[in-house]
Amino acid sequence: MLQCTAIAAVPDMGALVVLTVMNAEPGQSTDVPALDDMLLCELGGHDAETEHVAQLWSGEMSAARDLWMFWTDEDADKGVRRKFRFAELPPCLAVMRTLATGEKEACLLYDRHPAPHSWDVTDPLADLVAERMKEEISRERDGDEGGQGDGDEGGDGGSAGCA
Repeated sequence: MLQCTAIAAVPDMGALVVLTVMNAEPGQSTDVPALDDMLLCELGGHDAETEHVAQLWSGEMSAARDLWMFWTDEDADKGVRRKFRFAELPPCLAVMRTLATGEKEACLLYDRHPAPHSWDVTDPLADLVAERMKEEISRERDGDEGGQGDGDEGGDGGSAGCA
């Protein structure tokens, strides 16, 4: 399933208040982590009734909960109105096991998220970026750094990505 493409600006004040409250326990660090300015919905494609969601902040490895931002866009008479909320949620407990190799992959979403799990969601943009990086590394390993290959392919690749 393809990943939802909804993006949202992080409401700075709301996020800072939530993070400050999360770190208000005695003995906890009072440093507020740096946050991304924009978030991409991490769910697979979904209907309009399902909220968009992205992980805003992940606790330390031993933390049992992460901070998620949920948002919806509601049509109003005067345009679209965005509503958002924050929730501190435990991680999904689902694990996909590959019997042949013994590998395990944990779901990266929150507990009781709408289906599918993160390993079933494909981000086509990430796949494109990964492919471009592989091509660049291959070119560098083959000794084409600064050579003729960069002049032709680099120019076309740059213009194709900047539409």
